[in-house]
Amino acid sequence: MPTPFDQSVIEEFRANGGKVGGPFEGGDLLLLTTTGARSGKESTTPLGYVRHGDALLVIGSNLGAPHHPDWYHNLLAHPVVRVEIGTRTFQALAVPAEGARREELFAHAVRTAPGYADHQARTTRLLPVVALERAEPDGWEPPREITTLAGKLMEVHTWLRAQLRQVKAEVDAHFAARAHRGPGAPPAPGLGLQIRQRCLAFCQSLEFHHTSEDAHLFPGIARYHPHLTDTFARLAEEHRTVARIQGELVALLADIGSADPERFRAELERMYAELNAHLDYEEEQILPLLAGVPWPPAAPPMAR
Repeated sequence: MPTPFDQSVIEEFRANGGKVGGPFEGGDLLLLTTTGARSGKESTTPLGYVRHGDALLVIGSNLGAPHHPDWYHNLLAHPVVRVEIGTRTFQALAVPAEGARREELFAHAVRTAPGYADHQARTTRLLPVVALERAEPDGWEPPREITTLAGKLMEVHTWLRAQLRQVKAEVDAHFAARAHRGPGAPPAPGLGLQIRQRCLAFCQSLEFHHTSEDAHLFPGIARYHPHLTDTFARLAEEHRTVARIQGELVALLADIGSADPERFRAELERMYAELNAHLDYEEEQILPLLAGVPWPPAAPPMAR
């Protein structure tokens, strides 16, 4: 739960289109909503931010306290977060920076907001630097107009494919860098936080999508198309196969320091093949049935 002070800032922020007085007046402030690592409940925190290209940087300074703030632990467990800036609200992928990248981004943040250097001086822990990258399918661009349920399903599938391709590309780049290490180089690094966050966000989004299909979309279609019983049985079995691979990936990412990169890469290749084949089949069978269903759904008539 937010502290009374944070709650007052949140209420003022939302009531005034993102403008807040007091110690935050004139500063760059956002509201970050994370999902509790243990509780699973949403929690909102007001945070200063610094722009860096298309990303927004937030620093886990906790005013120089000896421990990381709760919101940082939350986003490690649930990388997809909600961000409010001004009157805009959007989902973002939270990616902590590591190594030289972290040093570069922290130096950039300090140039913009020198107080972060004071916070770092108060503690022996390394202050986390987290890049918030917009997570919608079209990045920072306005979303395309979706008018049918087929279009909405295709939008989700396109986003899932893109996220999986990005994770695969980063893993391939990671292994290419490992292969080019010269004699006498230190041990090759394990999987990095960036790969972990992207893969975990993908897995959690995929799980939500398939759960929604199994609970709502597929049963709804099946009522009107009973001749597709075998099709839905196959889709359900493919969901279980994908879920097993997804579980392996999440288990491997539980401890990033000891994760086996070779095994992770093998499981990711399995996911890539299985998921793309599954989405191809689902689109072939299901999209024609949804082409005439309007999206968003019409509101039910008001009772008189």
